[in-house]
Amino acid sequence: MENKRYPISPDSIVTVTEMNHLTEIQYMEKMNNRINIKKLNSDEYVSLDTGEIKEFEKTENRSQSYNSLRQTFKRLRYLINNNFVGNKNELFLTLTYKENMQDTKRLYTDLNKFIKRLKYRFKDKSTIDYINVVEPQARGAWHCHVLLRFNELEKIFIPNQEMADIWGHGFVTLKSMNEVDNIGAYLTAYLADVELKDIDVHFVARNKLKVVEKEISGQKKKIVKGGRLHLYPTGMNLYRKSKGIKPPERKKMKYSEAIKKVGSTEPHFTKDIQISINDFENTIAYEQYNSKRN
Repeated sequence: MENKRYPISPDSIVTVTEMNHLTEIQYMEKMNNRINIKKLNSDEYVSLDTGEIKEFEKTENRSQSYNSLRQTFKRLRYLINNNFVGNKNELFLTLTYKENMQDTKRLYTDLNKFIKRLKYRFKDKSTIDYINVVEPQARGAWHCHVLLRFNELEKIFIPNQEMADIWGHGFVTLKSMNEVDNIGAYLTAYLADVELKDIDVHFVARNKLKVVEKEISGQKKKIVKGGRLHLYPTGMNLYRKSKGIKPPERKKMKYSEAIKKVGSTEPHFTKDIQISINDFENTIAYEQYNSKRN
């Protein structure tokens, strides 16, 4: 947990998101005060402080539109944590092509066919819900990560070779999530971050990206936070989901009421974000509580 926490008054309005064993409290400074811009259309906004009409800055890739991408990953984390907890009837797999496959249109076609073949394989045993997320590689190739939930089964086991045959385009890696108590954070960090050795160090310095040291599979590695974001094309759908995947309920209430929900437990994670887009500035503070870590 970070030592410094943004001071939130008891009467401030916050948004509470409950996802199984996880509870997140979000405070937005401008939600408790006046927002000082108003969007006019897709290209222009007006500053409520000065009355000036200005144009939004256009972006060419995801790293230049970080706030938009951050919101996408936030929605993805919510969906994952509200629908997957690491039960025995859930699977997490990575689909990899045997060749350097860079065609995004083919990627989604292949993913749709894979899901159809998998559902046909289990049509008499269980319905399947899923979230699939695409991951770009520095060399231009695409991977895909898929979370699967077999709704009518208590547990599921599929041999790796059988899953690879259903995929039909290369390799499949299956990983257990039963020891991960925040699957959404785990997966989205994996998708956004990249090893320092796999990225141009000049790009890291120029964009002032943060480098941290993490222990992965028993080895210490230098990781660039958000280093993969510039590889996502603007306008591309990062993830897709089945109809049975439901977003969590989000409620607005006073901060004092939110604290009563989580009791005396301290948050296991806190984060403050300063947002500045054109003339608009805001502070967002997050507190996340994990009952599995009590």
